[in-house]
Amino acid sequence: MTDATTTIRSYDLFTPEAIGDPVALLRRMRSESPVGWSPQLQAYVFTRHADIVAALKDRRLTTANLTRGFDRLSQAEQDELRPLRDSIRLWMGHTDPADHVRFQQLLKRYFTPATINTLRPQVRQITHELLDPVAPNGRMDVVTDLAYPLPANVIANMLGMPTGDRQRLQEWSSDIAAVFQIADVAALRRAQRSTLEMQEYLRPLIAQRRIRRGEDVLSLFVAAQRDGTVSAEEILANCVLLLFAGHETTAGLIANGLALLLEHPDQLALLRRRPDLTPSAVEEMLRYDGPASAVMRVSTEAVELAGHSFPANTQFHLAMLAGNRDPEVFPDPELFDITRTGNRHTAFGLGAFYCLGAALARMEADECFRILLDRFPSLRPAYQSLDREAESPLGRRLRSLPVEW
Repeated sequence: MTDATTTIRSYDLFTPEAIGDPVALLRRMRSESPVGWSPQLQAYVFTRHADIVAALKDRRLTTANLTRGFDRLSQAEQDELRPLRDSIRLWMGHTDPADHVRFQQLLKRYFTPATINTLRPQVRQITHELLDPVAPNGRMDVVTDLAYPLPANVIANMLGMPTGDRQRLQEWSSDIAAVFQIADVAALRRAQRSTLEMQEYLRPLIAQRRIRRGEDVLSLFVAAQRDGTVSAEEILANCVLLLFAGHETTAGLIANGLALLLEHPDQLALLRRRPDLTPSAVEEMLRYDGPASAVMRVSTEAVELAGHSFPANTQFHLAMLAGNRDPEVFPDPELFDITRTGNRHTAFGLGAFYCLGAALARMEADECFRILLDRFPSLRPAYQSLDREAESPLGRRLRSLPVEW
């Protein structure tokens, strides 16, 4: 094994070119130095599929502490943003492994493929309700009219939120996204405001579930609080997490996925002819340009990974966007092919921190694409170039995706 601190090349993941088109840089890194160093992230960057899989499965690596970024702020700013920091520390997956398992065990029955399939009629109904008002117009922005409101409505139903409040949920989620980016203080202030607003909104809903239990996630949390499994503070914090994780990830999958189809008209035409290919198309979307480009991990002890030795408390940036295009694993990795089989992508992670909502995101995307292409057989792009947000190497969100029919 080689000491990582003396042998690894440094790369800038934050140049305009790297943010705008990270694939080229990550491909070069995978060839030149499969383990690189990012001075901005203070993290080692893994770009090979095998190394990323090994890191994701390694129990000595845990989810990186999202609150580390607060340390670069002034003391006054840290004090101001302490409520946000304290809430994040209670998020499932951002606590210690035992707490993560505790929440997974509590919630997993809500997120099994069998349970998720019972939600298909609801997802179909919501999708049609979102498309009905835009259908006569002959055009829409997929991001604002479909990709974001669809999962927002689904998560709102799971949390037992009244229908009229769904727009607020979407706005809160957009603000909270700053936590996962290299955000400035103003963005973190908005994230804190939205976090606190959502928590205050949830308090009376939680109080209602204590009087009359329903079948939603809030009721599940309230029952768990009664038997001492979770605290009131953990309920509030993790409802915020469910809002973001279940909303942003699925919205990104739908928007990025449709953009891929529009950019590859042969694949769009094939999917129109063969809607039975929708499940494999969704997997290829996740591989080729999933909503999360990378995840962060931190070592809890000294580890040996990817041919190098790393001390405890080392941060790792696992570039799934690179690993999911590794030619050692995926034939013709730069080819977007919805018929691809044996798709071993890591878009939802692996191991202990595998995404709890993976089955839900897959199902929502599956139903959405089937309905969209069936209702609008002449769907085509109404843009000159894709309008992406370029804020972080952790993910690539579309600001808008205009289409017409």
